[in-house]
Amino acid sequence: MSAVRAVIDAGGAGVARLMDRVEERMAELASGHGPVLESFAGETISAGGKRLRPLLVFLSAGVPPPEREGLVRAAVAVELVHGATLVHDDVLDGASLRRGRPTVVASGGRLLATATGDLLFSRAFAELAAGESRAAVRILARASAELARGELMQRGDAWNVEVAPERYLDRCRLKTAVLFRAACELGSTEAAGPAAALGAFGEQIGVAFQILDDVLDVSGPAERTGKPQGADLLDGTVTLPLIIARARDPELARLDLRRLSNPEDARAACERIAATGALVTAKQRALELVARAKAELPPLPSRQRAALELVADGVVERYA
Repeated sequence: MSAVRAVIDAGGAGVARLMDRVEERMAELASGHGPVLESFAGETISAGGKRLRPLLVFLSAGVPPPEREGLVRAAVAVELVHGATLVHDDVLDGASLRRGRPTVVASGGRLLATATGDLLFSRAFAELAAGESRAAVRILARASAELARGELMQRGDAWNVEVAPERYLDRCRLKTAVLFRAACELGSTEAAGPAAALGAFGEQIGVAFQILDDVLDVSGPAERTGKPQGADLLDGTVTLPLIIARARDPELARLDLRRLSNPEDARAACERIAATGALVTAKQRALELVARAKAELPPLPSRQRAALELVADGVVERYA
């Protein structure tokens, strides 16, 4: 049983019903914008993923969560923003694959991919605005601004192998973890719960999620990750495994990422990084973040706490 399925089961029938409503609503929102955009937006939405962010919205509201329209709107909005950022990231990276499928930019080109991401962003905020929750709009707007900062930071750091671990972790927080935080804050706010504390939980597991994603980029294989092994190295993105490995291997310390010109070069660099033990060290850092996030959860009903801990454990399961 997958970690997500276990979480849904722990949350009860109410979570399953709400997740179904999210899928239905997102499919509705992808339509009505002309056949071309509708096709690409629909493909982006249907590509799915584990829907961790909607799950966090619901579980942060309680177990079982209240089956309110505002909660569904929040879950839909946060997942649409997530989808939009993936499409825009692929435009910036020139990525050909995402979750094992051709990306929108590979299929339709930069202009169409940019328009698709913009559409998903606009539908996300329209969904929240229709619910008339100013707090919800503020939460997602803050996270969206931070996501943009994180992406700009990553672009600014491209090819720079001297990136410090602290800057890398801040980048992880901005480009990934803030949307986990927003999901927890949105759900908790809707249910008048401890939004700040649950937001901190979401942010910590979000950083762990990104670290492990970067570990997977090095460890591969493409059949598991849905993208070529060493894709980060090829586009000049310096991640924690490389930062750690450079301190242990003099040859990697001299590595010029611009000289990695093909997948074979990237695979060879990945093997050298793995040989230093850097993947084990990076994974341990992620495990520590998950353990801290669970330990610092605020007082909650036992069922809700157990379900949120399952989500945190599911972040780690991606690597196991």
